[in-house]
Amino acid sequence: MQRRLIFKGLGASAVALPGLAACGTGGGGDVELSDEPVTIRMTWWGADTRAELTDQAIAAFQKEHPNITVKGEFKDWAGYWDALATTTAANDSPDVIQMDELYLASYGDRGTLLDLADTSDFLDTSGFEAATLETGKIDGTQYAIPIGAGMLASVVNADLFAQYGVELPDDTTWTWDDYAAIANELTEKSGGVINGTGLTGGTDAGSIRYWARLHGNELYGENGDVTLDPAVLAALWEYSLALIESGGAETAAETVEGQSAGLEGSSIATGKIAMTIAYNTQITPLLAASGADLRLIQLPGAVETTANFIKPSMYWAVSSQSEHPAEAATLIDFLVNHEAAADILGTERGIPANPAMREHVATDLDEGEQLAVDYLESATVGPAVVVTPNGGSGFDPTCQRYSQEVLFGERTPQDAAEAFIEELKTEIDAAA
Repeated sequence: MQRRLIFKGLGASAVALPGLAACGTGGGGDVELSDEPVTIRMTWWGADTRAELTDQAIAAFQKEHPNITVKGEFKDWAGYWDALATTTAANDSPDVIQMDELYLASYGDRGTLLDLADTSDFLDTSGFEAATLETGKIDGTQYAIPIGAGMLASVVNADLFAQYGVELPDDTTWTWDDYAAIANELTEKSGGVINGTGLTGGTDAGSIRYWARLHGNELYGENGDVTLDPAVLAALWEYSLALIESGGAETAAETVEGQSAGLEGSSIATGKIAMTIAYNTQITPLLAASGADLRLIQLPGAVETTANFIKPSMYWAVSSQSEHPAEAATLIDFLVNHEAAADILGTERGIPANPAMREHVATDLDEGEQLAVDYLESATVGPAVVVTPNGGSGFDPTCQRYSQEVLFGERTPQDAAEAFIEELKTEIDAAA
């Protein structure tokens, strides 16, 4: 089989941000609502469904604030970041910006996002949990408000466990040794019809952050420096190689094939494996594709080390170039704090990060959304992770390249870990 790199929508998205200088609010630093008619722009990435729902939410907002006109703009993922970089460099960025964790530091460090403490009269953050708000901070400054919240989870196919007579794990006590033993047992008892698991991480920032925390390490330090120990990353890849060799996990070729097929065609969705790692919010499409009894349980070691963390699906931010920061903040407040907006937007941008809005939409959730909410509210959560530093937005595709070299025997885990971390440091240093 021809090997293909797995770029999940991030391939060309390491957008350069030339010429972005620090700047204050366009209104001279005063954050006040105007009595006159005001027009603001709001931008987001996403497909037509998101656009339709967002337009409905904008209409509801304008009904409550008739003097504020909101012009919405949306693009696909790659085009979005190119456009935002261009308009920001030209001092013409939209007032309200849908932001991603990968780029938050890139824009916040350059002074192109507003410190939301300046808008506290118009944007209420008191309903958010402190750990959730922390995910939108850079060096203690609140540059963004999380919209949706997710967490890493183990997805298990209870039907396959029952079919092959394997007990479901106790996710409050199990270890990675237990995980490997269960994966091997599933493969053996199925006679090789299935594998117990797929790849156990090591191709993305989320799984590596979790594994690092289990081993007393972090991907990034508080100052944004890369603090990941190459030996820790190498150990994760060695764990994967051992599971592949024992038969507990799919082969490298099967792993690449399954991941390239997207969620709906993945090995967990098609019943080829009984366990995998995913974000809780991915359970809905997995359920729909598999038709199986899929469940979300905590990752091995989650309770003992509090290694897991909240990952915002995306954020809202205000441009520091905005001439109308008060109106922009008022719009964000409506989107994240008001039931009228929650009724329209639901979980389209993820499980609401605001607990009150999460509770409000809870009566109208499908099976997958309910599973995701239940997991988020019951799983053990550790401290917020450091936001990806400027220059780190290409982490996943770069990591996938090195991990595949390891899986296909082209590099040793230690050599690949050292080379990858060095390349990551170089990219971050170059962006400083």
